Amino acid sequence: MAVPIVLFCSCEESAKANPGAVGGKKMELNVTSSAFAEGGLIPPKYTCDGADISPPLQWDSAPEAARSIALISDDPDAPVGTWVHWVLFNLPPDTKELAENIPPDETLPNGARQGTSDFGRIGYGGPCPPGGTHRYFFKIYALDTVIDLPAGVRKAQLVKAMEGHIIAQGQLIGKYKRQ
Repeated sequence: MAVPIVLFCSCEESAKANPGAVGGKKMELNVTSSAFAEGGLIPPKYTCDGADISPPLQWDSAPEAARSIALISDDPDAPVGTWVHWVLFNLPPDTKELAENIPPDETLPNGARQGTSDFGRIGYGGPCPPGGTHRYFFKIYALDTVIDLPAGVRKAQLVKAMEGHIIAQGQLIGKYKRQ
């Protein structure tokens, strides 16, 4: 029978290995939107039933050790498994908001890169559930590195590249049901 091995380290060691952490834990970022409240309904404007543009998002300042910000938006309620709506990375570390309607460009003027959604295109693809009410997670990550990946990558590639580099994170959940 396999016996699990548990490793312990002091909070001081953990904080050195993860400089943005407090007491060895990742810092939380508060993520909000002026378009919808936490757990609230996403307005049709930001969905396939409307203009299908990205919603405005705001979040707390990243820790001093941050070198970039990443965003992943997905729907865990999709019938085919988690559906990815938006992949965005290498935002400057002092970024605290995204205006609505981020263009679907591979690289943004601030140097950030966009990945490919499960719709098969670069940039944001809004909620478009086939039935029922789905939850949409807008996850913000402060990273202690700049991600060395080209524009157009998929969520799985970004998640792998972020491993061990997340120093703060937060999320906003919105809901949507087709009109």
